[in-house]
Amino acid sequence: MGEEDKSYKRGKRKKGSFDDNFKKKVPGRVSDGFDKSKNPEKHRMNFAPHNSIVRKQVDPETSKYFSEIANLFESNGVDLEERAVICGNALEETRGKEFQLATDYIISHTLQTLLEGANVDHLCAFLKSCAKEFPYIAMDRSGSHVAETAIRSLAMHLQDSEAYFVIEDTLTMICKVIIDNPVEVMCNCYGSHVLRSLLSLCKGVTLDSSKLQVTKSSAVLAERLNFKASRSDGEALSHTHKGFPDLLKFLVSGMLNYTREDIKSLQIDQYSSLTALKLLVGDEEELLKMIPILLGCKKESIVEGDLIELTKVPDAVHLIGEAAFSHLMEVILEVAPAVLYNEIFSKVFRNSLFEFSSHHYGNFVVQALISQARHQGQMELIWEELGPKFKDILEMGRSGVIASIIAASQRLHTHEQKCCQALAAAVCSANESPGCIVPRILFLDSYFYSEDKANWNWPRSVKMHVIGSLILQEVFRYSSALIQPFITSILSLDDGNILEAAKDTAGARVIEAFLSSNVSAKLKRRLIAKLRGQFGELSMNMSGSFTVEKCFTASNISLQEAIVTELSAVRSELSKTKQGPHLMRKLDVDGFATRPDQWMSKQASKQSAYKEFHETFGSGEIHSSKSGSFLTHTSKKMLQPEGLKKMRKEIDNTLPSPAPFLSTSAYKGKPNKAEKRRQKYAGTLKAPKKLRT
Repeated sequence: MGEEDKSYKRGKRKKGSFDDNFKKKVPGRVSDGFDKSKNPEKHRMNFAPHNSIVRKQVDPETSKYFSEIANLFESNGVDLEERAVICGNALEETRGKEFQLATDYIISHTLQTLLEGANVDHLCAFLKSCAKEFPYIAMDRSGSHVAETAIRSLAMHLQDSEAYFVIEDTLTMICKVIIDNPVEVMCNCYGSHVLRSLLSLCKGVTLDSSKLQVTKSSAVLAERLNFKASRSDGEALSHTHKGFPDLLKFLVSGMLNYTREDIKSLQIDQYSSLTALKLLVGDEEELLKMIPILLGCKKESIVEGDLIELTKVPDAVHLIGEAAFSHLMEVILEVAPAVLYNEIFSKVFRNSLFEFSSHHYGNFVVQALISQARHQGQMELIWEELGPKFKDILEMGRSGVIASIIAASQRLHTHEQKCCQALAAAVCSANESPGCIVPRILFLDSYFYSEDKANWNWPRSVKMHVIGSLILQEVFRYSSALIQPFITSILSLDDGNILEAAKDTAGARVIEAFLSSNVSAKLKRRLIAKLRGQFGELSMNMSGSFTVEKCFTASNISLQEAIVTELSAVRSELSKTKQGPHLMRKLDVDGFATRPDQWMSKQASKQSAYKEFHETFGSGEIHSSKSGSFLTHTSKKMLQPEGLKKMRKEIDNTLPSPAPFLSTSAYKGKPNKAEKRRQKYAGTLKAPKKLRT
């Protein structure tokens, strides 16, 4: 999504700033777009800090002691049993000096080693002894690593059920100290990471703080664009133990109660730990209490329809221009219960979606809002505001918003045809050939930056646009009846452009999406044919090798033979690449090189099995073809990609060795064997209920 950032200046120059758009809409805004009485800088870090603590110098004798322990461990002369004893004894020597030792750059590394090797009793004794200083340790550059190591070690000891209660007592002591004044820890660049690890431990999930931060990671993007199951469909964070649910609520509610007066500071602090509310996914009662407070509301009671105070909406609108708050709002939209999402949608975002989309940070919030749309009615409201603005949004460099709309349309099964038409119209005028659609989306920045768009051509040696690629991947998941201009466009690309796309990571994904779509096999083979003579070169490329595999799967036997023939010619070089052995094994290149007749027989058997399986579990609307692969016989009700992949694997496993060549000619003449094989696959593979016959 980083490509959108560099396009912001172009969008701002053309459309005006986010605050300029809103100063007319939000009461109380002054001429520069900000309410001077509510300037966020005024509230930044205005909380009362802890009483300072003076770090004493570590005495030379203690330094020497821990240096000797470090040397002992580095020598690898200590067995596991002796190591535990040494760790326990050394941790006892830290009593009363934990803060000084944990914040010492050199000794802190040794202390981490001791905490990793100590038993649960010594580990908990260490933490209880330094509980009062724990926040200061957590906020120190070196000490934060010691604190996180201790928390991770506690998580490891939870594998022993007998350690649960002693660990719970230890965590309770630490949590009580933290909630005495949590804001400092929450807004400290080191302390916030420790706090996230502590919250994760209480929740019972993997201690990976990166999962609790709002980033434009591939995982978040994949979820938003339907490439990964959403958090609402299942638990996104992997549970490693049952956690401490009561302690989690105690810590979160304590943090929230204390920080009510400091909420404005926390909303805009870049290190704020507020995004850790991801851990409360599924606990609607707690989320209904927390989220309004995080948005600045003061109400204590939970009343449906009145969860968000209208007087706080202008503040929320204004703060979306702040990086930290926009991240927080993304998480809020992701985890909010349906009733609260509806209220945020209607009170904060409705009738302002385009203005939010034009903003550098606001556009990411709009993406989160769209990706969490619950029903077709909400999608209708989104479409009313953004549907006619596809071209404007792309010109501003906010292509992620368009990608989110297309994905939501597909997920909710509404406005699919309108989305396709609007996208095509945004990059291709009515008097232009549809052949320009795919190239312009593949190079969104290059096209929309161009001063002479009418004469724009496919650029050479330019990386293809990641979001443009994702948009096209989503488009090719639509029914082929809806995407005819896109099909025409990709098939009109010349051989050189197809090869260049296949070599580019983003472009290759588009080709693979086209080959996985429900477009007819005849059209797929037309695209594959453009790559003939280049499969050997493509296979040497990491991303290109996946395209080669996808081409092989979508081909008929004659094209498969051509592909594997080209790979055989570069067999020696291909085997030395990282991806080569897998590709050669998948396509059985060695088998083709040594026994081509048996290889052909095996492929024929597989394709017969694929065809038979589809006839059994598909919709029954088979389009005949004299010579085609399994994908030649597509139906209106396609198998889901996951089921299709599993089915292929199962069938491949049932045909481990080549069948005699003549067996394929006798296959059609023996309905008894065909029926037995059908029953065999029906027993081993479970198709979706709606596809069962």
